Amino acid sequence: MRVPGVTYLDQIVAVHRDRAQADRRDLSALRELAEAQATTSTRGFSERLWTHQGLSVVAEIKRRSPSKGDIDPGLDPAVLAAEYEAGGAACLSVLTDGQFFGGSDRDLIAARDACELPLLRKDFTLSEADVYDARIMGADAVLLIASVLGDEELRTLQGVALELQMDALVEVHDEQELERAVDVGAGMVGVNQRDLRSFEVDTERALRMASSIPAGVVAVAESGIAGADHARALADAGYQAILVGESLVRARHRRDTLLALSGHEVGSRATVGLRRRTGG
Repeated sequence: MRVPGVTYLDQIVAVHRDRAQADRRDLSALRELAEAQATTSTRGFSERLWTHQGLSVVAEIKRRSPSKGDIDPGLDPAVLAAEYEAGGAACLSVLTDGQFFGGSDRDLIAARDACELPLLRKDFTLSEADVYDARIMGADAVLLIASVLGDEELRTLQGVALELQMDALVEVHDEQELERAVDVGAGMVGVNQRDLRSFEVDTERALRMASSIPAGVVAVAESGIAGADHARALADAGYQAILVGESLVRARHRRDTLLALSGHEVGSRATVGLRRRTGG
């Protein structure tokens, strides 16, 4: 139950911060395990989004939402991953948070074993241990949410991910967070149209922000994708990919839904980059 006056984001991040502080595992030993896993090449999450023909879909495996409750609590991540791959998804996003989203590390492992697609570990990455865990379980990318991380945390966690041959999707909600992402050298940025404090969706946010994303950055629109026309508009605006979760999980014909969302021609973003516009 959510405490009055405390947002979903506040509650979730507080729980994850507490877990990180209580984690007594030896960080050096954990890093060794992650580095050992790194001898196996990742599948190239960011590269897949760059090279995929037309608009890419990052299809999400998600059991429930803090604001909406159960979506499909009994889903089989292996079956869903295979179905998404057959429908033309470029990459997968797998929720591994258990308390708020009903996911687990096992979901990501099962999804990876069932397909050849690159996988994003969708979770609240707050510590180096979180990044190591992601690499150990077989993730190809981690999520870094700008609104819950300081600049040094963003820079450090992205650096750790890159050292382990993983990509980092830096999630932003406004131009200020986007500028922070660019300043730390983010190569992949996700514009989340869902306000993580209220969980309300602004379906125009990604379109408004498109021209501010530097041309050399992989741009991903997240949440609230309202069908094929919306997907086409995002592609026209220069997004290489869209991340779609709840609507795909709930769809009766997921393959048809994926086919309708993907493949739209990607336009060029009218931008000179935030670094140049701000004199950086």
